[in-house]
Amino acid sequence: MARIGVMFVCYGNICRSPMAEFVFKRLVFEEGLSDKFEIESSATSGEHIGDPPDRRAANELRMHGISCDGKRGRRLKRSDFVDFDYIVCMDSMNMEYIRWMAPAEPVCEIAKLLDYAGGGDISDPYYTGDFGRTYCDIERGCRGLLDSIRAEHPELRP
Repeated sequence: MARIGVMFVCYGNICRSPMAEFVFKRLVFEEGLSDKFEIESSATSGEHIGDPPDRRAANELRMHGISCDGKRGRRLKRSDFVDFDYIVCMDSMNMEYIRWMAPAEPVCEIAKLLDYAGGGDISDPYYTGDFGRTYCDIERGCRGLLDSIRAEHPELRP
């Protein structure tokens, strides 16, 4: 079986999408599925290319026992729509950009993270300062995403 590619996307790739990347990596690790996934994150903007995650995002992850050491911001590329099976964004604004950038016939699933957990947008903690709430929303969305992927891939079920 080929690895399942999941790309998380937010505006700058310094808060929400790296948090989602590392939360999801932890979830699949805990389920013994790390070798079945390729998990990354990226931005719709080019403002933070090469930058590490926001220190507040990194601190929130650390409080939950998760490290994001070594992560550097990168921008979403057209090739990601072929290289990944799921392009998962954090909010409606970034979804508009992703849909604009996507090929006419995308081969991957494109959705917002909270579409897998009841719907809605994940607020940008860069502006709200509420990294705890963002973490909870991301964790809830990541659990829903993993459940959805398992439903589509019986070989991943326990």
